[in-house]
Amino acid sequence: MKIAYLVSRFPVVSETFVVREIDAVSARPGLEVELRALYPPKAEGMVQPISAPWVPRVLRPAPAAALAAVGWWAARRPLRLARTLATVVAGHARHPHELVRALATFPVAAWHARDLQATGADHVHAHFAHYPALTAWIAHELTGVSYSFTAHANDIFAHHAMLARKASDARFVAAISAYNRDYLRARGARAPVYVVRCGVDPAAYPFATPAPANGEPPRVLCVAGLREYKGQDVLLRAVAQAPPRLARAHVDLVGDGELRAELEALAGRLGISDRVTFHGSLPVPAVAAMLRSSHVFVAPSVVAADGDMDGVPVALMEALAAGVPSVSTRLSGIPELVQHERTGLLAEPGDPAALAAALEATLADPDAARERAAAGRALVEREFDQRRSAEALAAHFAAAGRAADVPGTDGAAGGARS
Repeated sequence: MKIAYLVSRFPVVSETFVVREIDAVSARPGLEVELRALYPPKAEGMVQPISAPWVPRVLRPAPAAALAAVGWWAARRPLRLARTLATVVAGHARHPHELVRALATFPVAAWHARDLQATGADHVHAHFAHYPALTAWIAHELTGVSYSFTAHANDIFAHHAMLARKASDARFVAAISAYNRDYLRARGARAPVYVVRCGVDPAAYPFATPAPANGEPPRVLCVAGLREYKGQDVLLRAVAQAPPRLARAHVDLVGDGELRAELEALAGRLGISDRVTFHGSLPVPAVAAMLRSSHVFVAPSVVAADGDMDGVPVALMEALAAGVPSVSTRLSGIPELVQHERTGLLAEPGDPAALAAALEATLADPDAARERAAAGRALVEREFDQRRSAEALAAHFAAAGRAADVPGTDGAAGGARS
């Protein structure tokens, strides 16, 4: 069975979880995987080692080829093309910014639809519910190919255009958390919605819970893009409150983003610049090494002004797999991973005092922190192992393929629709 994976851009430094899944799925017997992208990659200056083998294999159209594909469909299936475009415009009419992006994506989707039909893909799976899922839906409308998508965070919390339609015409939807599953169902998803975790490979993270040596300052690690919903400003304010153990801690911020200058300035105003290091984006092996030398991992997630928020941060899965005592917030699907006082500690989102108290409690009682870390590792092995996720997806893909063979259901690519 040939599965076409669709992503917005490739490679993306922070989206190694997608590559892990593709690697795991492609290793399943009977599955052939191809990787497709909508837009050129951003100039991030680094390609993660795990992504490098896929870079020369990514299928993405040049602008002229995308426009030509619209003409190709207009000549062969004009009514279908017109109805599909009209649905996209109507579905995005109340979201002008998203409408512009959707219209720019439409020719790209037309190219992928034509190419999918030519290459004979059996099923399309999109990562993210906004433009990749829109492209999969357009391909479905033009060719009949079945599709599914994985819903993460920003793609459903901040992008609502056509969400119910995409989540109803899909063969199935993979939600990374029970929270996302319920969110999609409440917003009109009629396709089956399954919880399929974005997992990690626990074997890649030897379990250890290092304690600070005598006189050594504790190290608090946060791995996340420097964006509003990641809450690094709350973390800096928490550290500035300086309860006894946290007052000695050094904070390592791994990740980059539009808020870097603002956060560096905030650290200066709070008088903690000497206790905070901004590392920028780092390759996966370097992040794994930092996990081994950190004493607390923190994900201070909040809800952004536009409603955006985390799903279940993969960095938290990596921290728990590695045995690093973890602290996060009661938000979205996070409590499904960081279970308060069982696998970690939780604070209320946006509350620096509560976050400081959770960090201080973790540092103050290393024995309890180690017990929670061990329970966290067991939970990751049980529910967040990428091999289990790949097995679940492979089963759903196979079911989608069987449904496509049933008379009266949508056919695979190559079975053109009127």
